[in-house]
Amino acid sequence: MELHTLVQLATGLTLLTCGLAVAGLHAYAMGRAQRQALIDRLSATGQIEVGGRRRRFPKLDRRLRRTRFGRKLELRLAATGLDITPGEFFVYMMSSAAGLFLIGQASLAPFFGPIAGLLGIWAALQFLNWQRQKRIEKFINQLPELSRILANATQAGLALRTAIGMAAEELEAPAGEELGKVANQLALGASLDDALGEMAERLPSRELVVLVTTLVLSNRAGGQVVGALRNLTETLEERKETRREVRTQLSQVNMTSYAVPVLGIGSLFLMNGVKDGALDRMTGSPIGQGVVIVAFAMYAVGFILIRRLSRIDV
Repeated sequence: MELHTLVQLATGLTLLTCGLAVAGLHAYAMGRAQRQALIDRLSATGQIEVGGRRRRFPKLDRRLRRTRFGRKLELRLAATGLDITPGEFFVYMMSSAAGLFLIGQASLAPFFGPIAGLLGIWAALQFLNWQRQKRIEKFINQLPELSRILANATQAGLALRTAIGMAAEELEAPAGEELGKVANQLALGASLDDALGEMAERLPSRELVVLVTTLVLSNRAGGQVVGALRNLTETLEERKETRREVRTQLSQVNMTSYAVPVLGIGSLFLMNGVKDGALDRMTGSPIGQGVVIVAFAMYAVGFILIRRLSRIDV
């Protein structure tokens, strides 16, 4: 009797285990199917790239994203449009700084090693700012065409959400990519105000703020979207030409701002080339080191002042 009970118990546990295993496999298969469907949907809209390159340094990237610096770096990289993760950029930046550190020590003097490393980090961050500003400028140049497409679509009777999706397909990057993100957010249930507001935060500019404000107010109040977009298109075309003229006029001043620090650094190599070991002797005393630091600070101040004085907001 006891043996019969044990057999029944073992059979019941076996059947229960098999049932749980079948349920687990079914849930796993359903999860994989849903994940693949989501990937297919997002890849079709352009939000993710299937089969893209393999990301490097994933552990460092996950740890870096948890920090405040990592989150800010991620936002900067998102605004530049570069296909690089915060972890990859951090490793490349530190590697470049270490290389410049060694080059500065070997070619000039040991004192210039840390300065060269700091300049490498500064140059990497400035590259991000330059890439971001370049993308913003390109996006601003596409705004008249974007406004024209939205006006034509709304005049044809399409909803504003549909018009944004159509503009994302017709325009090239970066406007097409940014509008694709807005269309994806709208498809997932986000409001038009939030989706357009996030785009304005990623690519801040007066022109984009005006366009976003026009679309949001027209969507809320139900006003004449077509007439507002037509007028905005003409205004954006005029501002585009004005910005181009201002940029042409200030091109020489901008080149001067970069030429000043380059001449200062070049003079160090010239001095060391004329008399070998001159920089070693100059930076061998605290007075010499202080003079070098003051000189670099003055070059930095000159660069910043020239850039600030030549900045004209149109």
